[in-house]
Amino acid sequence: MIRKSLAIAAVVAASTASPVTAQQSSPILDAMKAELGRSLDALRTTPTPPYFLGYDITEVQQFTVTSSFGAITDRSDERHRALDVQLRVGSYGFDNTHAAAHTDFPDFSRFFEVPIDVPIDDDPMAIRAALWNETQQRYRHAVEQLSDARTSARLRVAPEDSSPDFSRETPERYVEPPLRLTVERGSWEQRVRRYTAPFAQQRDIYGANAFFTATVETHWYVNSEGTEIQTSQPRYRLLIAAFSKADDGMELPRYESFYAATPEGLPDEQIVLKAVDRMIADLQALRRAPVIDPYTGPAILSGRASAVFFHEILGHRLEGHRQKNEDEGQTFTRRITDAVLPAGFSVYFDPTLQRLGKTDLAGYYRFDDEGVRARRVAVIERGVLKTFLMSRMPIEGFSNSNGHGRRQVGFSPVARQSNLIVQVTAPRTHAQLKQQLLDQIRRQHKPFGLFFDDIEGGFTITQRGTPNAFEVIPVMVYRVFPDGREELVRGVDLIGTPLTVFSKVTAGDDQIAVFNGMCGAESGLVPVSAISPSVLVSQIEVQKKQKSSERAPILPPPPITAGHDTGDVVLRAMRDELARSMAELRLDTMPRPYFLSYNIDEIRNVHASGSRGSLTSSDAGHSRRLSLELRVGDYAFDNTNF
Repeated sequence: MIRKSLAIAAVVAASTASPVTAQQSSPILDAMKAELGRSLDALRTTPTPPYFLGYDITEVQQFTVTSSFGAITDRSDERHRALDVQLRVGSYGFDNTHAAAHTDFPDFSRFFEVPIDVPIDDDPMAIRAALWNETQQRYRHAVEQLSDARTSARLRVAPEDSSPDFSRETPERYVEPPLRLTVERGSWEQRVRRYTAPFAQQRDIYGANAFFTATVETHWYVNSEGTEIQTSQPRYRLLIAAFSKADDGMELPRYESFYAATPEGLPDEQIVLKAVDRMIADLQALRRAPVIDPYTGPAILSGRASAVFFHEILGHRLEGHRQKNEDEGQTFTRRITDAVLPAGFSVYFDPTLQRLGKTDLAGYYRFDDEGVRARRVAVIERGVLKTFLMSRMPIEGFSNSNGHGRRQVGFSPVARQSNLIVQVTAPRTHAQLKQQLLDQIRRQHKPFGLFFDDIEGGFTITQRGTPNAFEVIPVMVYRVFPDGREELVRGVDLIGTPLTVFSKVTAGDDQIAVFNGMCGAESGLVPVSAISPSVLVSQIEVQKKQKSSERAPILPPPPITAGHDTGDVVLRAMRDELARSMAELRLDTMPRPYFLSYNIDEIRNVHASGSRGSLTSSDAGHSRRLSLELRVGDYAFDNTNF
């Protein structure tokens, strides 16, 4: 992990949005506006007219290539558009999304439905036909929902939070040119081969993959309040993952990930290959590292680890809709103006931050998925809770969105995180923070403390009826002894409950780190960033990590030969490995297999679909898939006879 000692210097998106002009006219926006107006005129004559109608079309252009141990395993190139229609009947105060019961969440039944394909051709009539068809279906469903919601409201006790179902927001008008995906496909295929080739030299690494994804996501959004938005945002990701296994069966993963808004923003090849060498060294060290038992005591979380810590434990509990849903634990619902962190800690979310120093931030956007302008939200100031992250679902005391209604394509927006930033008023140096850890170890009479250097991710449970807890999954953890020595250990996960652990947060240093990732919740996967210094926690708890009982592979990896490939490489490789396995594959006193077969299917596909005279999707791919059959025993009686 690269630590950064710097102030938060960031590039901020322009605070003013350019208006829609004739020169910026978008054929897709024009088609959406025309059909929205026509649909509203027609539906106003019905007994239950809509009070709100919004159309959102998302185009995704994406190139993906995957490698393993120096060879390409998958490649795809696709382009498609998806439509979401948000139609509300009733009123802003009470509409069809109202909870069916006071402990039920508003209807998100469409969360798991397949997104509606719309033409990727800029054909106005074909686009309007898709909008018309989906609007009719959504309208019928909304009317049924409203009737059910009204009946349920009469039969149930009044909810604790009686705020409206939808907020009124200022219309926005903004258009930027749609971007085309720019990526050197052949060059990246060669790169991901080189990034995973070094793992093939290691006998104890059993899985190694590099995933490169280049994406441009373009949004067109219009609604009946007058909002018209067209934005286009590129994203480039490189993930390298490798796995080993300890002698006791414990799986040992190691990850490196890189994110950028441009191809040039990703690190050069030498930096990535150095990261690969570090991953190999770490996996070798982890195989030798001792396992520690469950423990409570002081710990330092590195910047990346504490970033995930705050994202999981704090961020999700500050999402506005959780304060309204009575199935949620509502940890902070009644704690506005209360101190929830030490006075030296402040936390804010700012989706307008495009980068921190030289690092691009994944949680950057101009407008959220409900057409509301992105803005900075200070949720905690000097330890005191001030507000929540808000979508257009009002909650008691907070009647408007602050630009955090987000979703994955095909899901309904709710309040979600963006760029989380933790600030410390009086940061220590890293050496001072470690000294404070040593002081805590001695004061608590502990044999050691812990340093969480890098993490895989984490998750949290926010609902009632189950333990309101969290788990952060570390990868690199060190035992820190009272004399300052550090020893790599393995086999622990960081666990706890939010209020207890926040009461133990003590200090932070001046080493700022960024974690870019994807966050999954009710509205699907959304890109987020979390930024934090290293943090000292006076008491944490770790539990034993789940452990596999499977042994390491019986056979070592096949030998690496530098011979010149001739003939059918795939068939020869299958034949050679089959012979080696039949001759050498044996577990203790168990017999060798009497039958073994390999089958590799190569798939090259080009797919295109159309509707109403227009192209709706286009993609191409190339992959191979392995299946095998292995039998032990004999033809009369073997392992399949059970």
